[in-house]
Amino acid sequence: MPRILVIDDDAAISEIVCINLEMAGYEVKQAPDGVQGQAMAIQMLPDLIMLDLMLPKVDGYTVCQRLRRDERTADIPVVMLTALGQTQNKVDGFNAGADDYLTKPFEIEEMLARVRALLRRTDRIPQAAKHTEILNYGPLILVPERFEAMWFTKTIKLTHLEFELLHCLLQRHGQTVSPSDILKEVWGYDPNDDIETIRVHIRHLRTKLEPEPRRPQFIKTVYGAGYCLELPLDEEQTRQ
Repeated sequence: MPRILVIDDDAAISEIVCINLEMAGYEVKQAPDGVQGQAMAIQMLPDLIMLDLMLPKVDGYTVCQRLRRDERTADIPVVMLTALGQTQNKVDGFNAGADDYLTKPFEIEEMLARVRALLRRTDRIPQAAKHTEILNYGPLILVPERFEAMWFTKTIKLTHLEFELLHCLLQRHGQTVSPSDILKEVWGYDPNDDIETIRVHIRHLRTKLEPEPRRPQFIKTVYGAGYCLELPLDEEQTRQ
């Protein structure tokens, strides 16, 4: 039974979330503030964390950053819950390390769908390993068991989302992949064409893989159409 930790100081919202998660078959624990939430995350090592942003003592952004820096909790998927729905709030949440973002008020069915999709996507055997699909091309080799990429001569540690996003682009190497296809394949649902969600994670990937992230030569933006991964076939080629 998957274990979920809900960190939220709003007792009414937290109770609704916890009851519905339990009815859906999850084991649920709750923490009322950021300090207790971080401590419980380290203690119970849940399969997923639902984290409010506006928390007493320590805010959700800081909690998420701390969880990502701790090797014990670095790989636990995090869904941020907040009444702040502006694009910049979402960008800040993803930059802090969140995997998904739900704006209050939200429908319970949408919450459960996102939880299911995130748990499925972050299974210890990633989706890429369950198919006989492309895992290497030229200087890139994906390692599903460790969510890593062998990139030229370096080993690059990836988040779950970064791994799945890179895998999605690799399956269509040299082709433009539309935002809607990326959202459906990587996120597992269609979150109203939230393009900014993709942009944030593309930027993160470029920071890790591109020699000059602001002038990408491998992960290219095709304006108005999507993104395209273009890699040299010869592994001996070096980056300019």
